[in-house]
Amino acid sequence: MTAWITQTITDLGYLGIMMLMLLEAVFPPIPSELIIPFAGFAAGEGRLNYVGVIAAATAGSMLGMIPWYLAGRLFGLERVKWLADRFGRWFAFNADEIDLAARIFNRWGRPIVLAARLFPIIRTLISVPAGLARMNRLSFTLYSMIGMLIWNTVLVTAGYLLHENYHIVEDWLDPLSYVVLGTVVALYLFRVATWRPSQAR
Repeated sequence: MTAWITQTITDLGYLGIMMLMLLEAVFPPIPSELIIPFAGFAAGEGRLNYVGVIAAATAGSMLGMIPWYLAGRLFGLERVKWLADRFGRWFAFNADEIDLAARIFNRWGRPIVLAARLFPIIRTLISVPAGLARMNRLSFTLYSMIGMLIWNTVLVTAGYLLHENYHIVEDWLDPLSYVVLGTVVALYLFRVATWRPSQAR
């Protein structure tokens, strides 16, 4: 995958960066930890512009978040609550808990979305509950963009400063992806084990 990513950026430049980040936002197994540091390295060599790389990466991420947000918004909170009580334990949350989560998201959605953009896997998944909670489109877009700008700037700068050793970023961040994934799986299993039906049932 590394060779394909580096070749795409080498051949297509900013368009390649944008396309790769769009794919990363839609399909999390394509890691931004590989894409952006190499783009920063290319900027450090003078082949690309530093600001242009950040702009292209952020634009791709922004485009990639739209399908997930729309999926959550169109599917709707009521359908999710119905599924939660119909399929019970394997859904991990009951309807009452989903209602509570929606209220929390309505109150604290902006900082939640911003912070989530800084973590692998979660940065993609957070768009779904934002859509389910019908988070204001402008707020969702603005706080997503701020979080993505922070994340992309850090990775581009790391690649820019490390030059040909840009892959060190991946060595540091790759374990974080597994930690986050393991945490998500562990939380799901915990919720399955402790699930109770909602009061409505």
